Amino acid sequence: MACASLPRISLIKTGDRIEQLRKKNGLSVKQLAMILGFNSTQSIYKWQRGDALPTLEHLLILSIVFDVPIDSIVVTE
Repeated sequence: MACASLPRISLIKTGDRIEQLRKKNGLSVKQLAMILGFNSTQSIYKWQRGDALPTLEHLLILSIVFDVPIDSIVVTE
């Protein structure tokens, strides 16, 4: 199977989607960080900028918090 045919996760678009969902649900970055058990907001900002992706565990929590399936958080190209 050729690698070119496989979907790739867009870090930027996924980050944008996380930010959209966070705002739609009326959560600040600090509130979301607290829900996820983070001591700082650094990871949330990294996700939103597209510098990093949430772990699978964090995606699961985000899907519950935002009440959406994981595949509507992760954006592929």
